[in-house]
Amino acid sequence: MKKLIFLLITLFGFVFNANAQKVYSTDADYKADIKVFVVDADYKADLLVYKVDADHKAKDNEGLWFFTNADYKAHKKIFFVDADYKADLKIYFVDADYKAKWSKPEKKHLLY
Repeated sequence: MKKLIFLLITLFGFVFNANAQKVYSTDADYKADIKVFVVDADYKADLLVYKVDADHKAKDNEGLWFFTNADYKAHKKIFFVDADYKADLKIYFVDADYKAKWSKPEKKHLLY
C-alpha cells in the first residue's frame, strides 16, 4: 500500500510539473514560440506575471513563471519585443504571486 501511495504521489508530481510555466527567453524572435511585450501598467496587460525563484513554484498557466537557463528545460520559448504591436502577448510583472492572473483569458491558448 505504501508503494502504491508513493507511486501515485510521484506520478502526480510529474503531471503537475509538466504543465508548469517554465519559460526561456531567446535572443531572436524566430527561435521563440511567442513574442512578448512588457507593458508599463497592469490594465494594459493580457497576463499579469509573477517570477518565481524555483521551478516547482511555477503553476499551471496562471502567470507564475520560472525562467530556465536552457531552452530544452522550458515549456515555452519567448522573445521580448520592443513594441506592443509586435507582440503576441502583453505582460506586466507583479510583485506578489497572488496577483498573477489572466486579464484576457482568450489568449490563454498561447501558453498551452
